[in-house]
Amino acid sequence: MSKSEGFPVDIKTTAPEVEVGLKEDISPCVFRQNKASSSSRDLTQEEPDTLRREKALVSDFKLMKLEKEAQKNWDLFYKRNTTNFFKDRHWTTREFEELNACREFESQRLVLLEAGCGVGNCVFPLLEEDLNIFVYACDFSPRAVEFVKLNALYCPERCHAFQCDLTKDDLRGNVPEGSVDVVTLIFVLSAVHPDKMKLALQNISRVLKPGGMVLFRDYGLNDHAMLRFKAGSKLGENFYVRQDGTRSYFFSKEFLSELFADAGLQSVSNDYVLRETVNKKEGLCVPRVFLQSKFTKPGQSQSS
Repeated sequence: MSKSEGFPVDIKTTAPEVEVGLKEDISPCVFRQNKASSSSRDLTQEEPDTLRREKALVSDFKLMKLEKEAQKNWDLFYKRNTTNFFKDRHWTTREFEELNACREFESQRLVLLEAGCGVGNCVFPLLEEDLNIFVYACDFSPRAVEFVKLNALYCPERCHAFQCDLTKDDLRGNVPEGSVDVVTLIFVLSAVHPDKMKLALQNISRVLKPGGMVLFRDYGLNDHAMLRFKAGSKLGENFYVRQDGTRSYFFSKEFLSELFADAGLQSVSNDYVLRETVNKKEGLCVPRVFLQSKFTKPGQSQSS
């Protein structure tokens, strides 16, 4: 995440990006490290015991209930927090140079799909920064999509926002097949049940151009947030539920690479991002693990 984003003192897993960052005036924290790595971080001596103690899974009834109520839980999240929870992601073009470099010619209008747009924290910084871009923006939550459309920067000539369940709603109902240059999938796939992740990726692939790129960033295996879940939160291997009913999966690079390959997308890069957030006021040093990756749809390269 952005170096300017803080980290909360108390990560009780009550909301999706509490683990990622809150506003600086809430949490006076700084990032001390930011490095790519081919492997996740090493656990401390005590942390394997924490993971072993959390072997018990929730009941099948609760698992099905959470799946059935997934959209409702996200809608309630946005009802509680409106547009005030997440910070705008001005870091996106710094982390993913493809957003600036994938055009075949300088005047080309870039077509982007923001899959899981939330209230537009990635969409609107991109629209402000790049005047020659068109963004399709979709989200699971109807309430989130409505917030996008109510934003003063929303312009139908440059952005089309719509509600979509990526695991079952065909994107081609809103996005022409094979028309998208770049898909951003940032802290989104982790909220999908692992059994349905491939369906979401296949859906995305249908609207992606041959040679088009998927830019991915999400929670990585052994991230500190993964170790903070309480008993009764584990849904499956590396899969947990927060107190508000929203869910989070923590990816290994091997699992992610296989998942995208099964969906017909080829890996360009796939690395862990290891960093530490330091809260000077509380004297806390928190190890973070994200997975940042790029995948392409087989076909003619956009730069050829």
